[in-house]
Amino acid sequence: MTDKVVRIDGSLPIKLAPTRSWRTYVGGKLIDELHGEEHPKDSQFPEEWLMSIVSARISGREHITDEGLSKVALPDVDLSLKSLLEKNPNLFLGEEHFMKFGKQTGVLVKLIDSAERLTIQTHPDRERAQKFFQSSFGKTECWHFLGGREIEGEAPHVYLGFRPGVTRKQWEKHFYNQDISSMLECMHKFYVQPGDTFLVEAGTPHAIGSGCLLVEIQEPTDYTIRLEKTSQSGLIIDDFMMHQGLGFEKMFEFFNYKTYTREETLEKWFISPSLLRGSEGNKEIELVGYQNTPYFKMTKVEVTNELEVKSEGVFSGLFILSGNASILVNGECEEGKIGDHFFIPATVSSYIIQNNGEEVVKALRLFGPTAK
Repeated sequence: MTDKVVRIDGSLPIKLAPTRSWRTYVGGKLIDELHGEEHPKDSQFPEEWLMSIVSARISGREHITDEGLSKVALPDVDLSLKSLLEKNPNLFLGEEHFMKFGKQTGVLVKLIDSAERLTIQTHPDRERAQKFFQSSFGKTECWHFLGGREIEGEAPHVYLGFRPGVTRKQWEKHFYNQDISSMLECMHKFYVQPGDTFLVEAGTPHAIGSGCLLVEIQEPTDYTIRLEKTSQSGLIIDDFMMHQGLGFEKMFEFFNYKTYTREETLEKWFISPSLLRGSEGNKEIELVGYQNTPYFKMTKVEVTNELEVKSEGVFSGLFILSGNASILVNGECEEGKIGDHFFIPATVSSYIIQNNGEEVVKALRLFGPTAK
């Protein structure tokens, strides 16, 4: 019996290895369980980064230059997706995308499991990212909740957006006093359910609460303005990790101080799913689309037997949420199970997702920014 020959020439989906990243908060047990780890546990590695060509930006870990970078899942081969794309971006990313964005995918996806609340934070928009970090990308993001767990009796929840009456002066005062409870009270709190999706525009104050399991799709940077000097689990967060080298005064320029009622916040940032095609047995559902933001798109496919997927000349990612599947391309086959993820080159014009078991195959399709 001969080993299967694995090609990474753009003709087939490319399976990527799981890539965990150190963060300032604790979690990750549910990600361990997703991958069938024998002893799942929470740790300082609560995130798995998907189809990532972005290195994590972590004070004290600068010597780890490949942290966060996705690697091709080949035994005894150390090949990052970033290096692969840089060699032939036109082939892998698509000509139209390459002409507009160069060698960048323009997107980063994270699987997040929070055992504690993340620090209160925001991110730069593109204008500020360019001005302060010389980056073409800011960090608008979108959360799609997969599940979660109760932590100390509280259900999964998030904080999002300023409530009416909040001012920059109040916000700065609460920060310098490190009055965390008052900062949390400045934002709307929402309990979340599996299937919920929120768009989080750059500049919006937010915090993912404890107990959340979600996929976050975002612009491809790791610039985070944090407002808490100590995490909930007691980790001291150094100044650089808070203001990203800008100083405490400048970091308050990154917030959008427009306020919204609870109803207005939901209307603005909560996204309802919409059926794109198919029936109950095999279908594709849009979770966030280019009408919501030009920066990324995410859909979910559900497959009872088989479903053909067409790429339309753009690259994408595929992350399997449940079931066991065969991904068929021109008579060749890649196997995928829960927790596996793939980079689909732009040159793969279509493929078939075939269900190999009794459980419905559910998978997320992950797209970069629109080139239109």
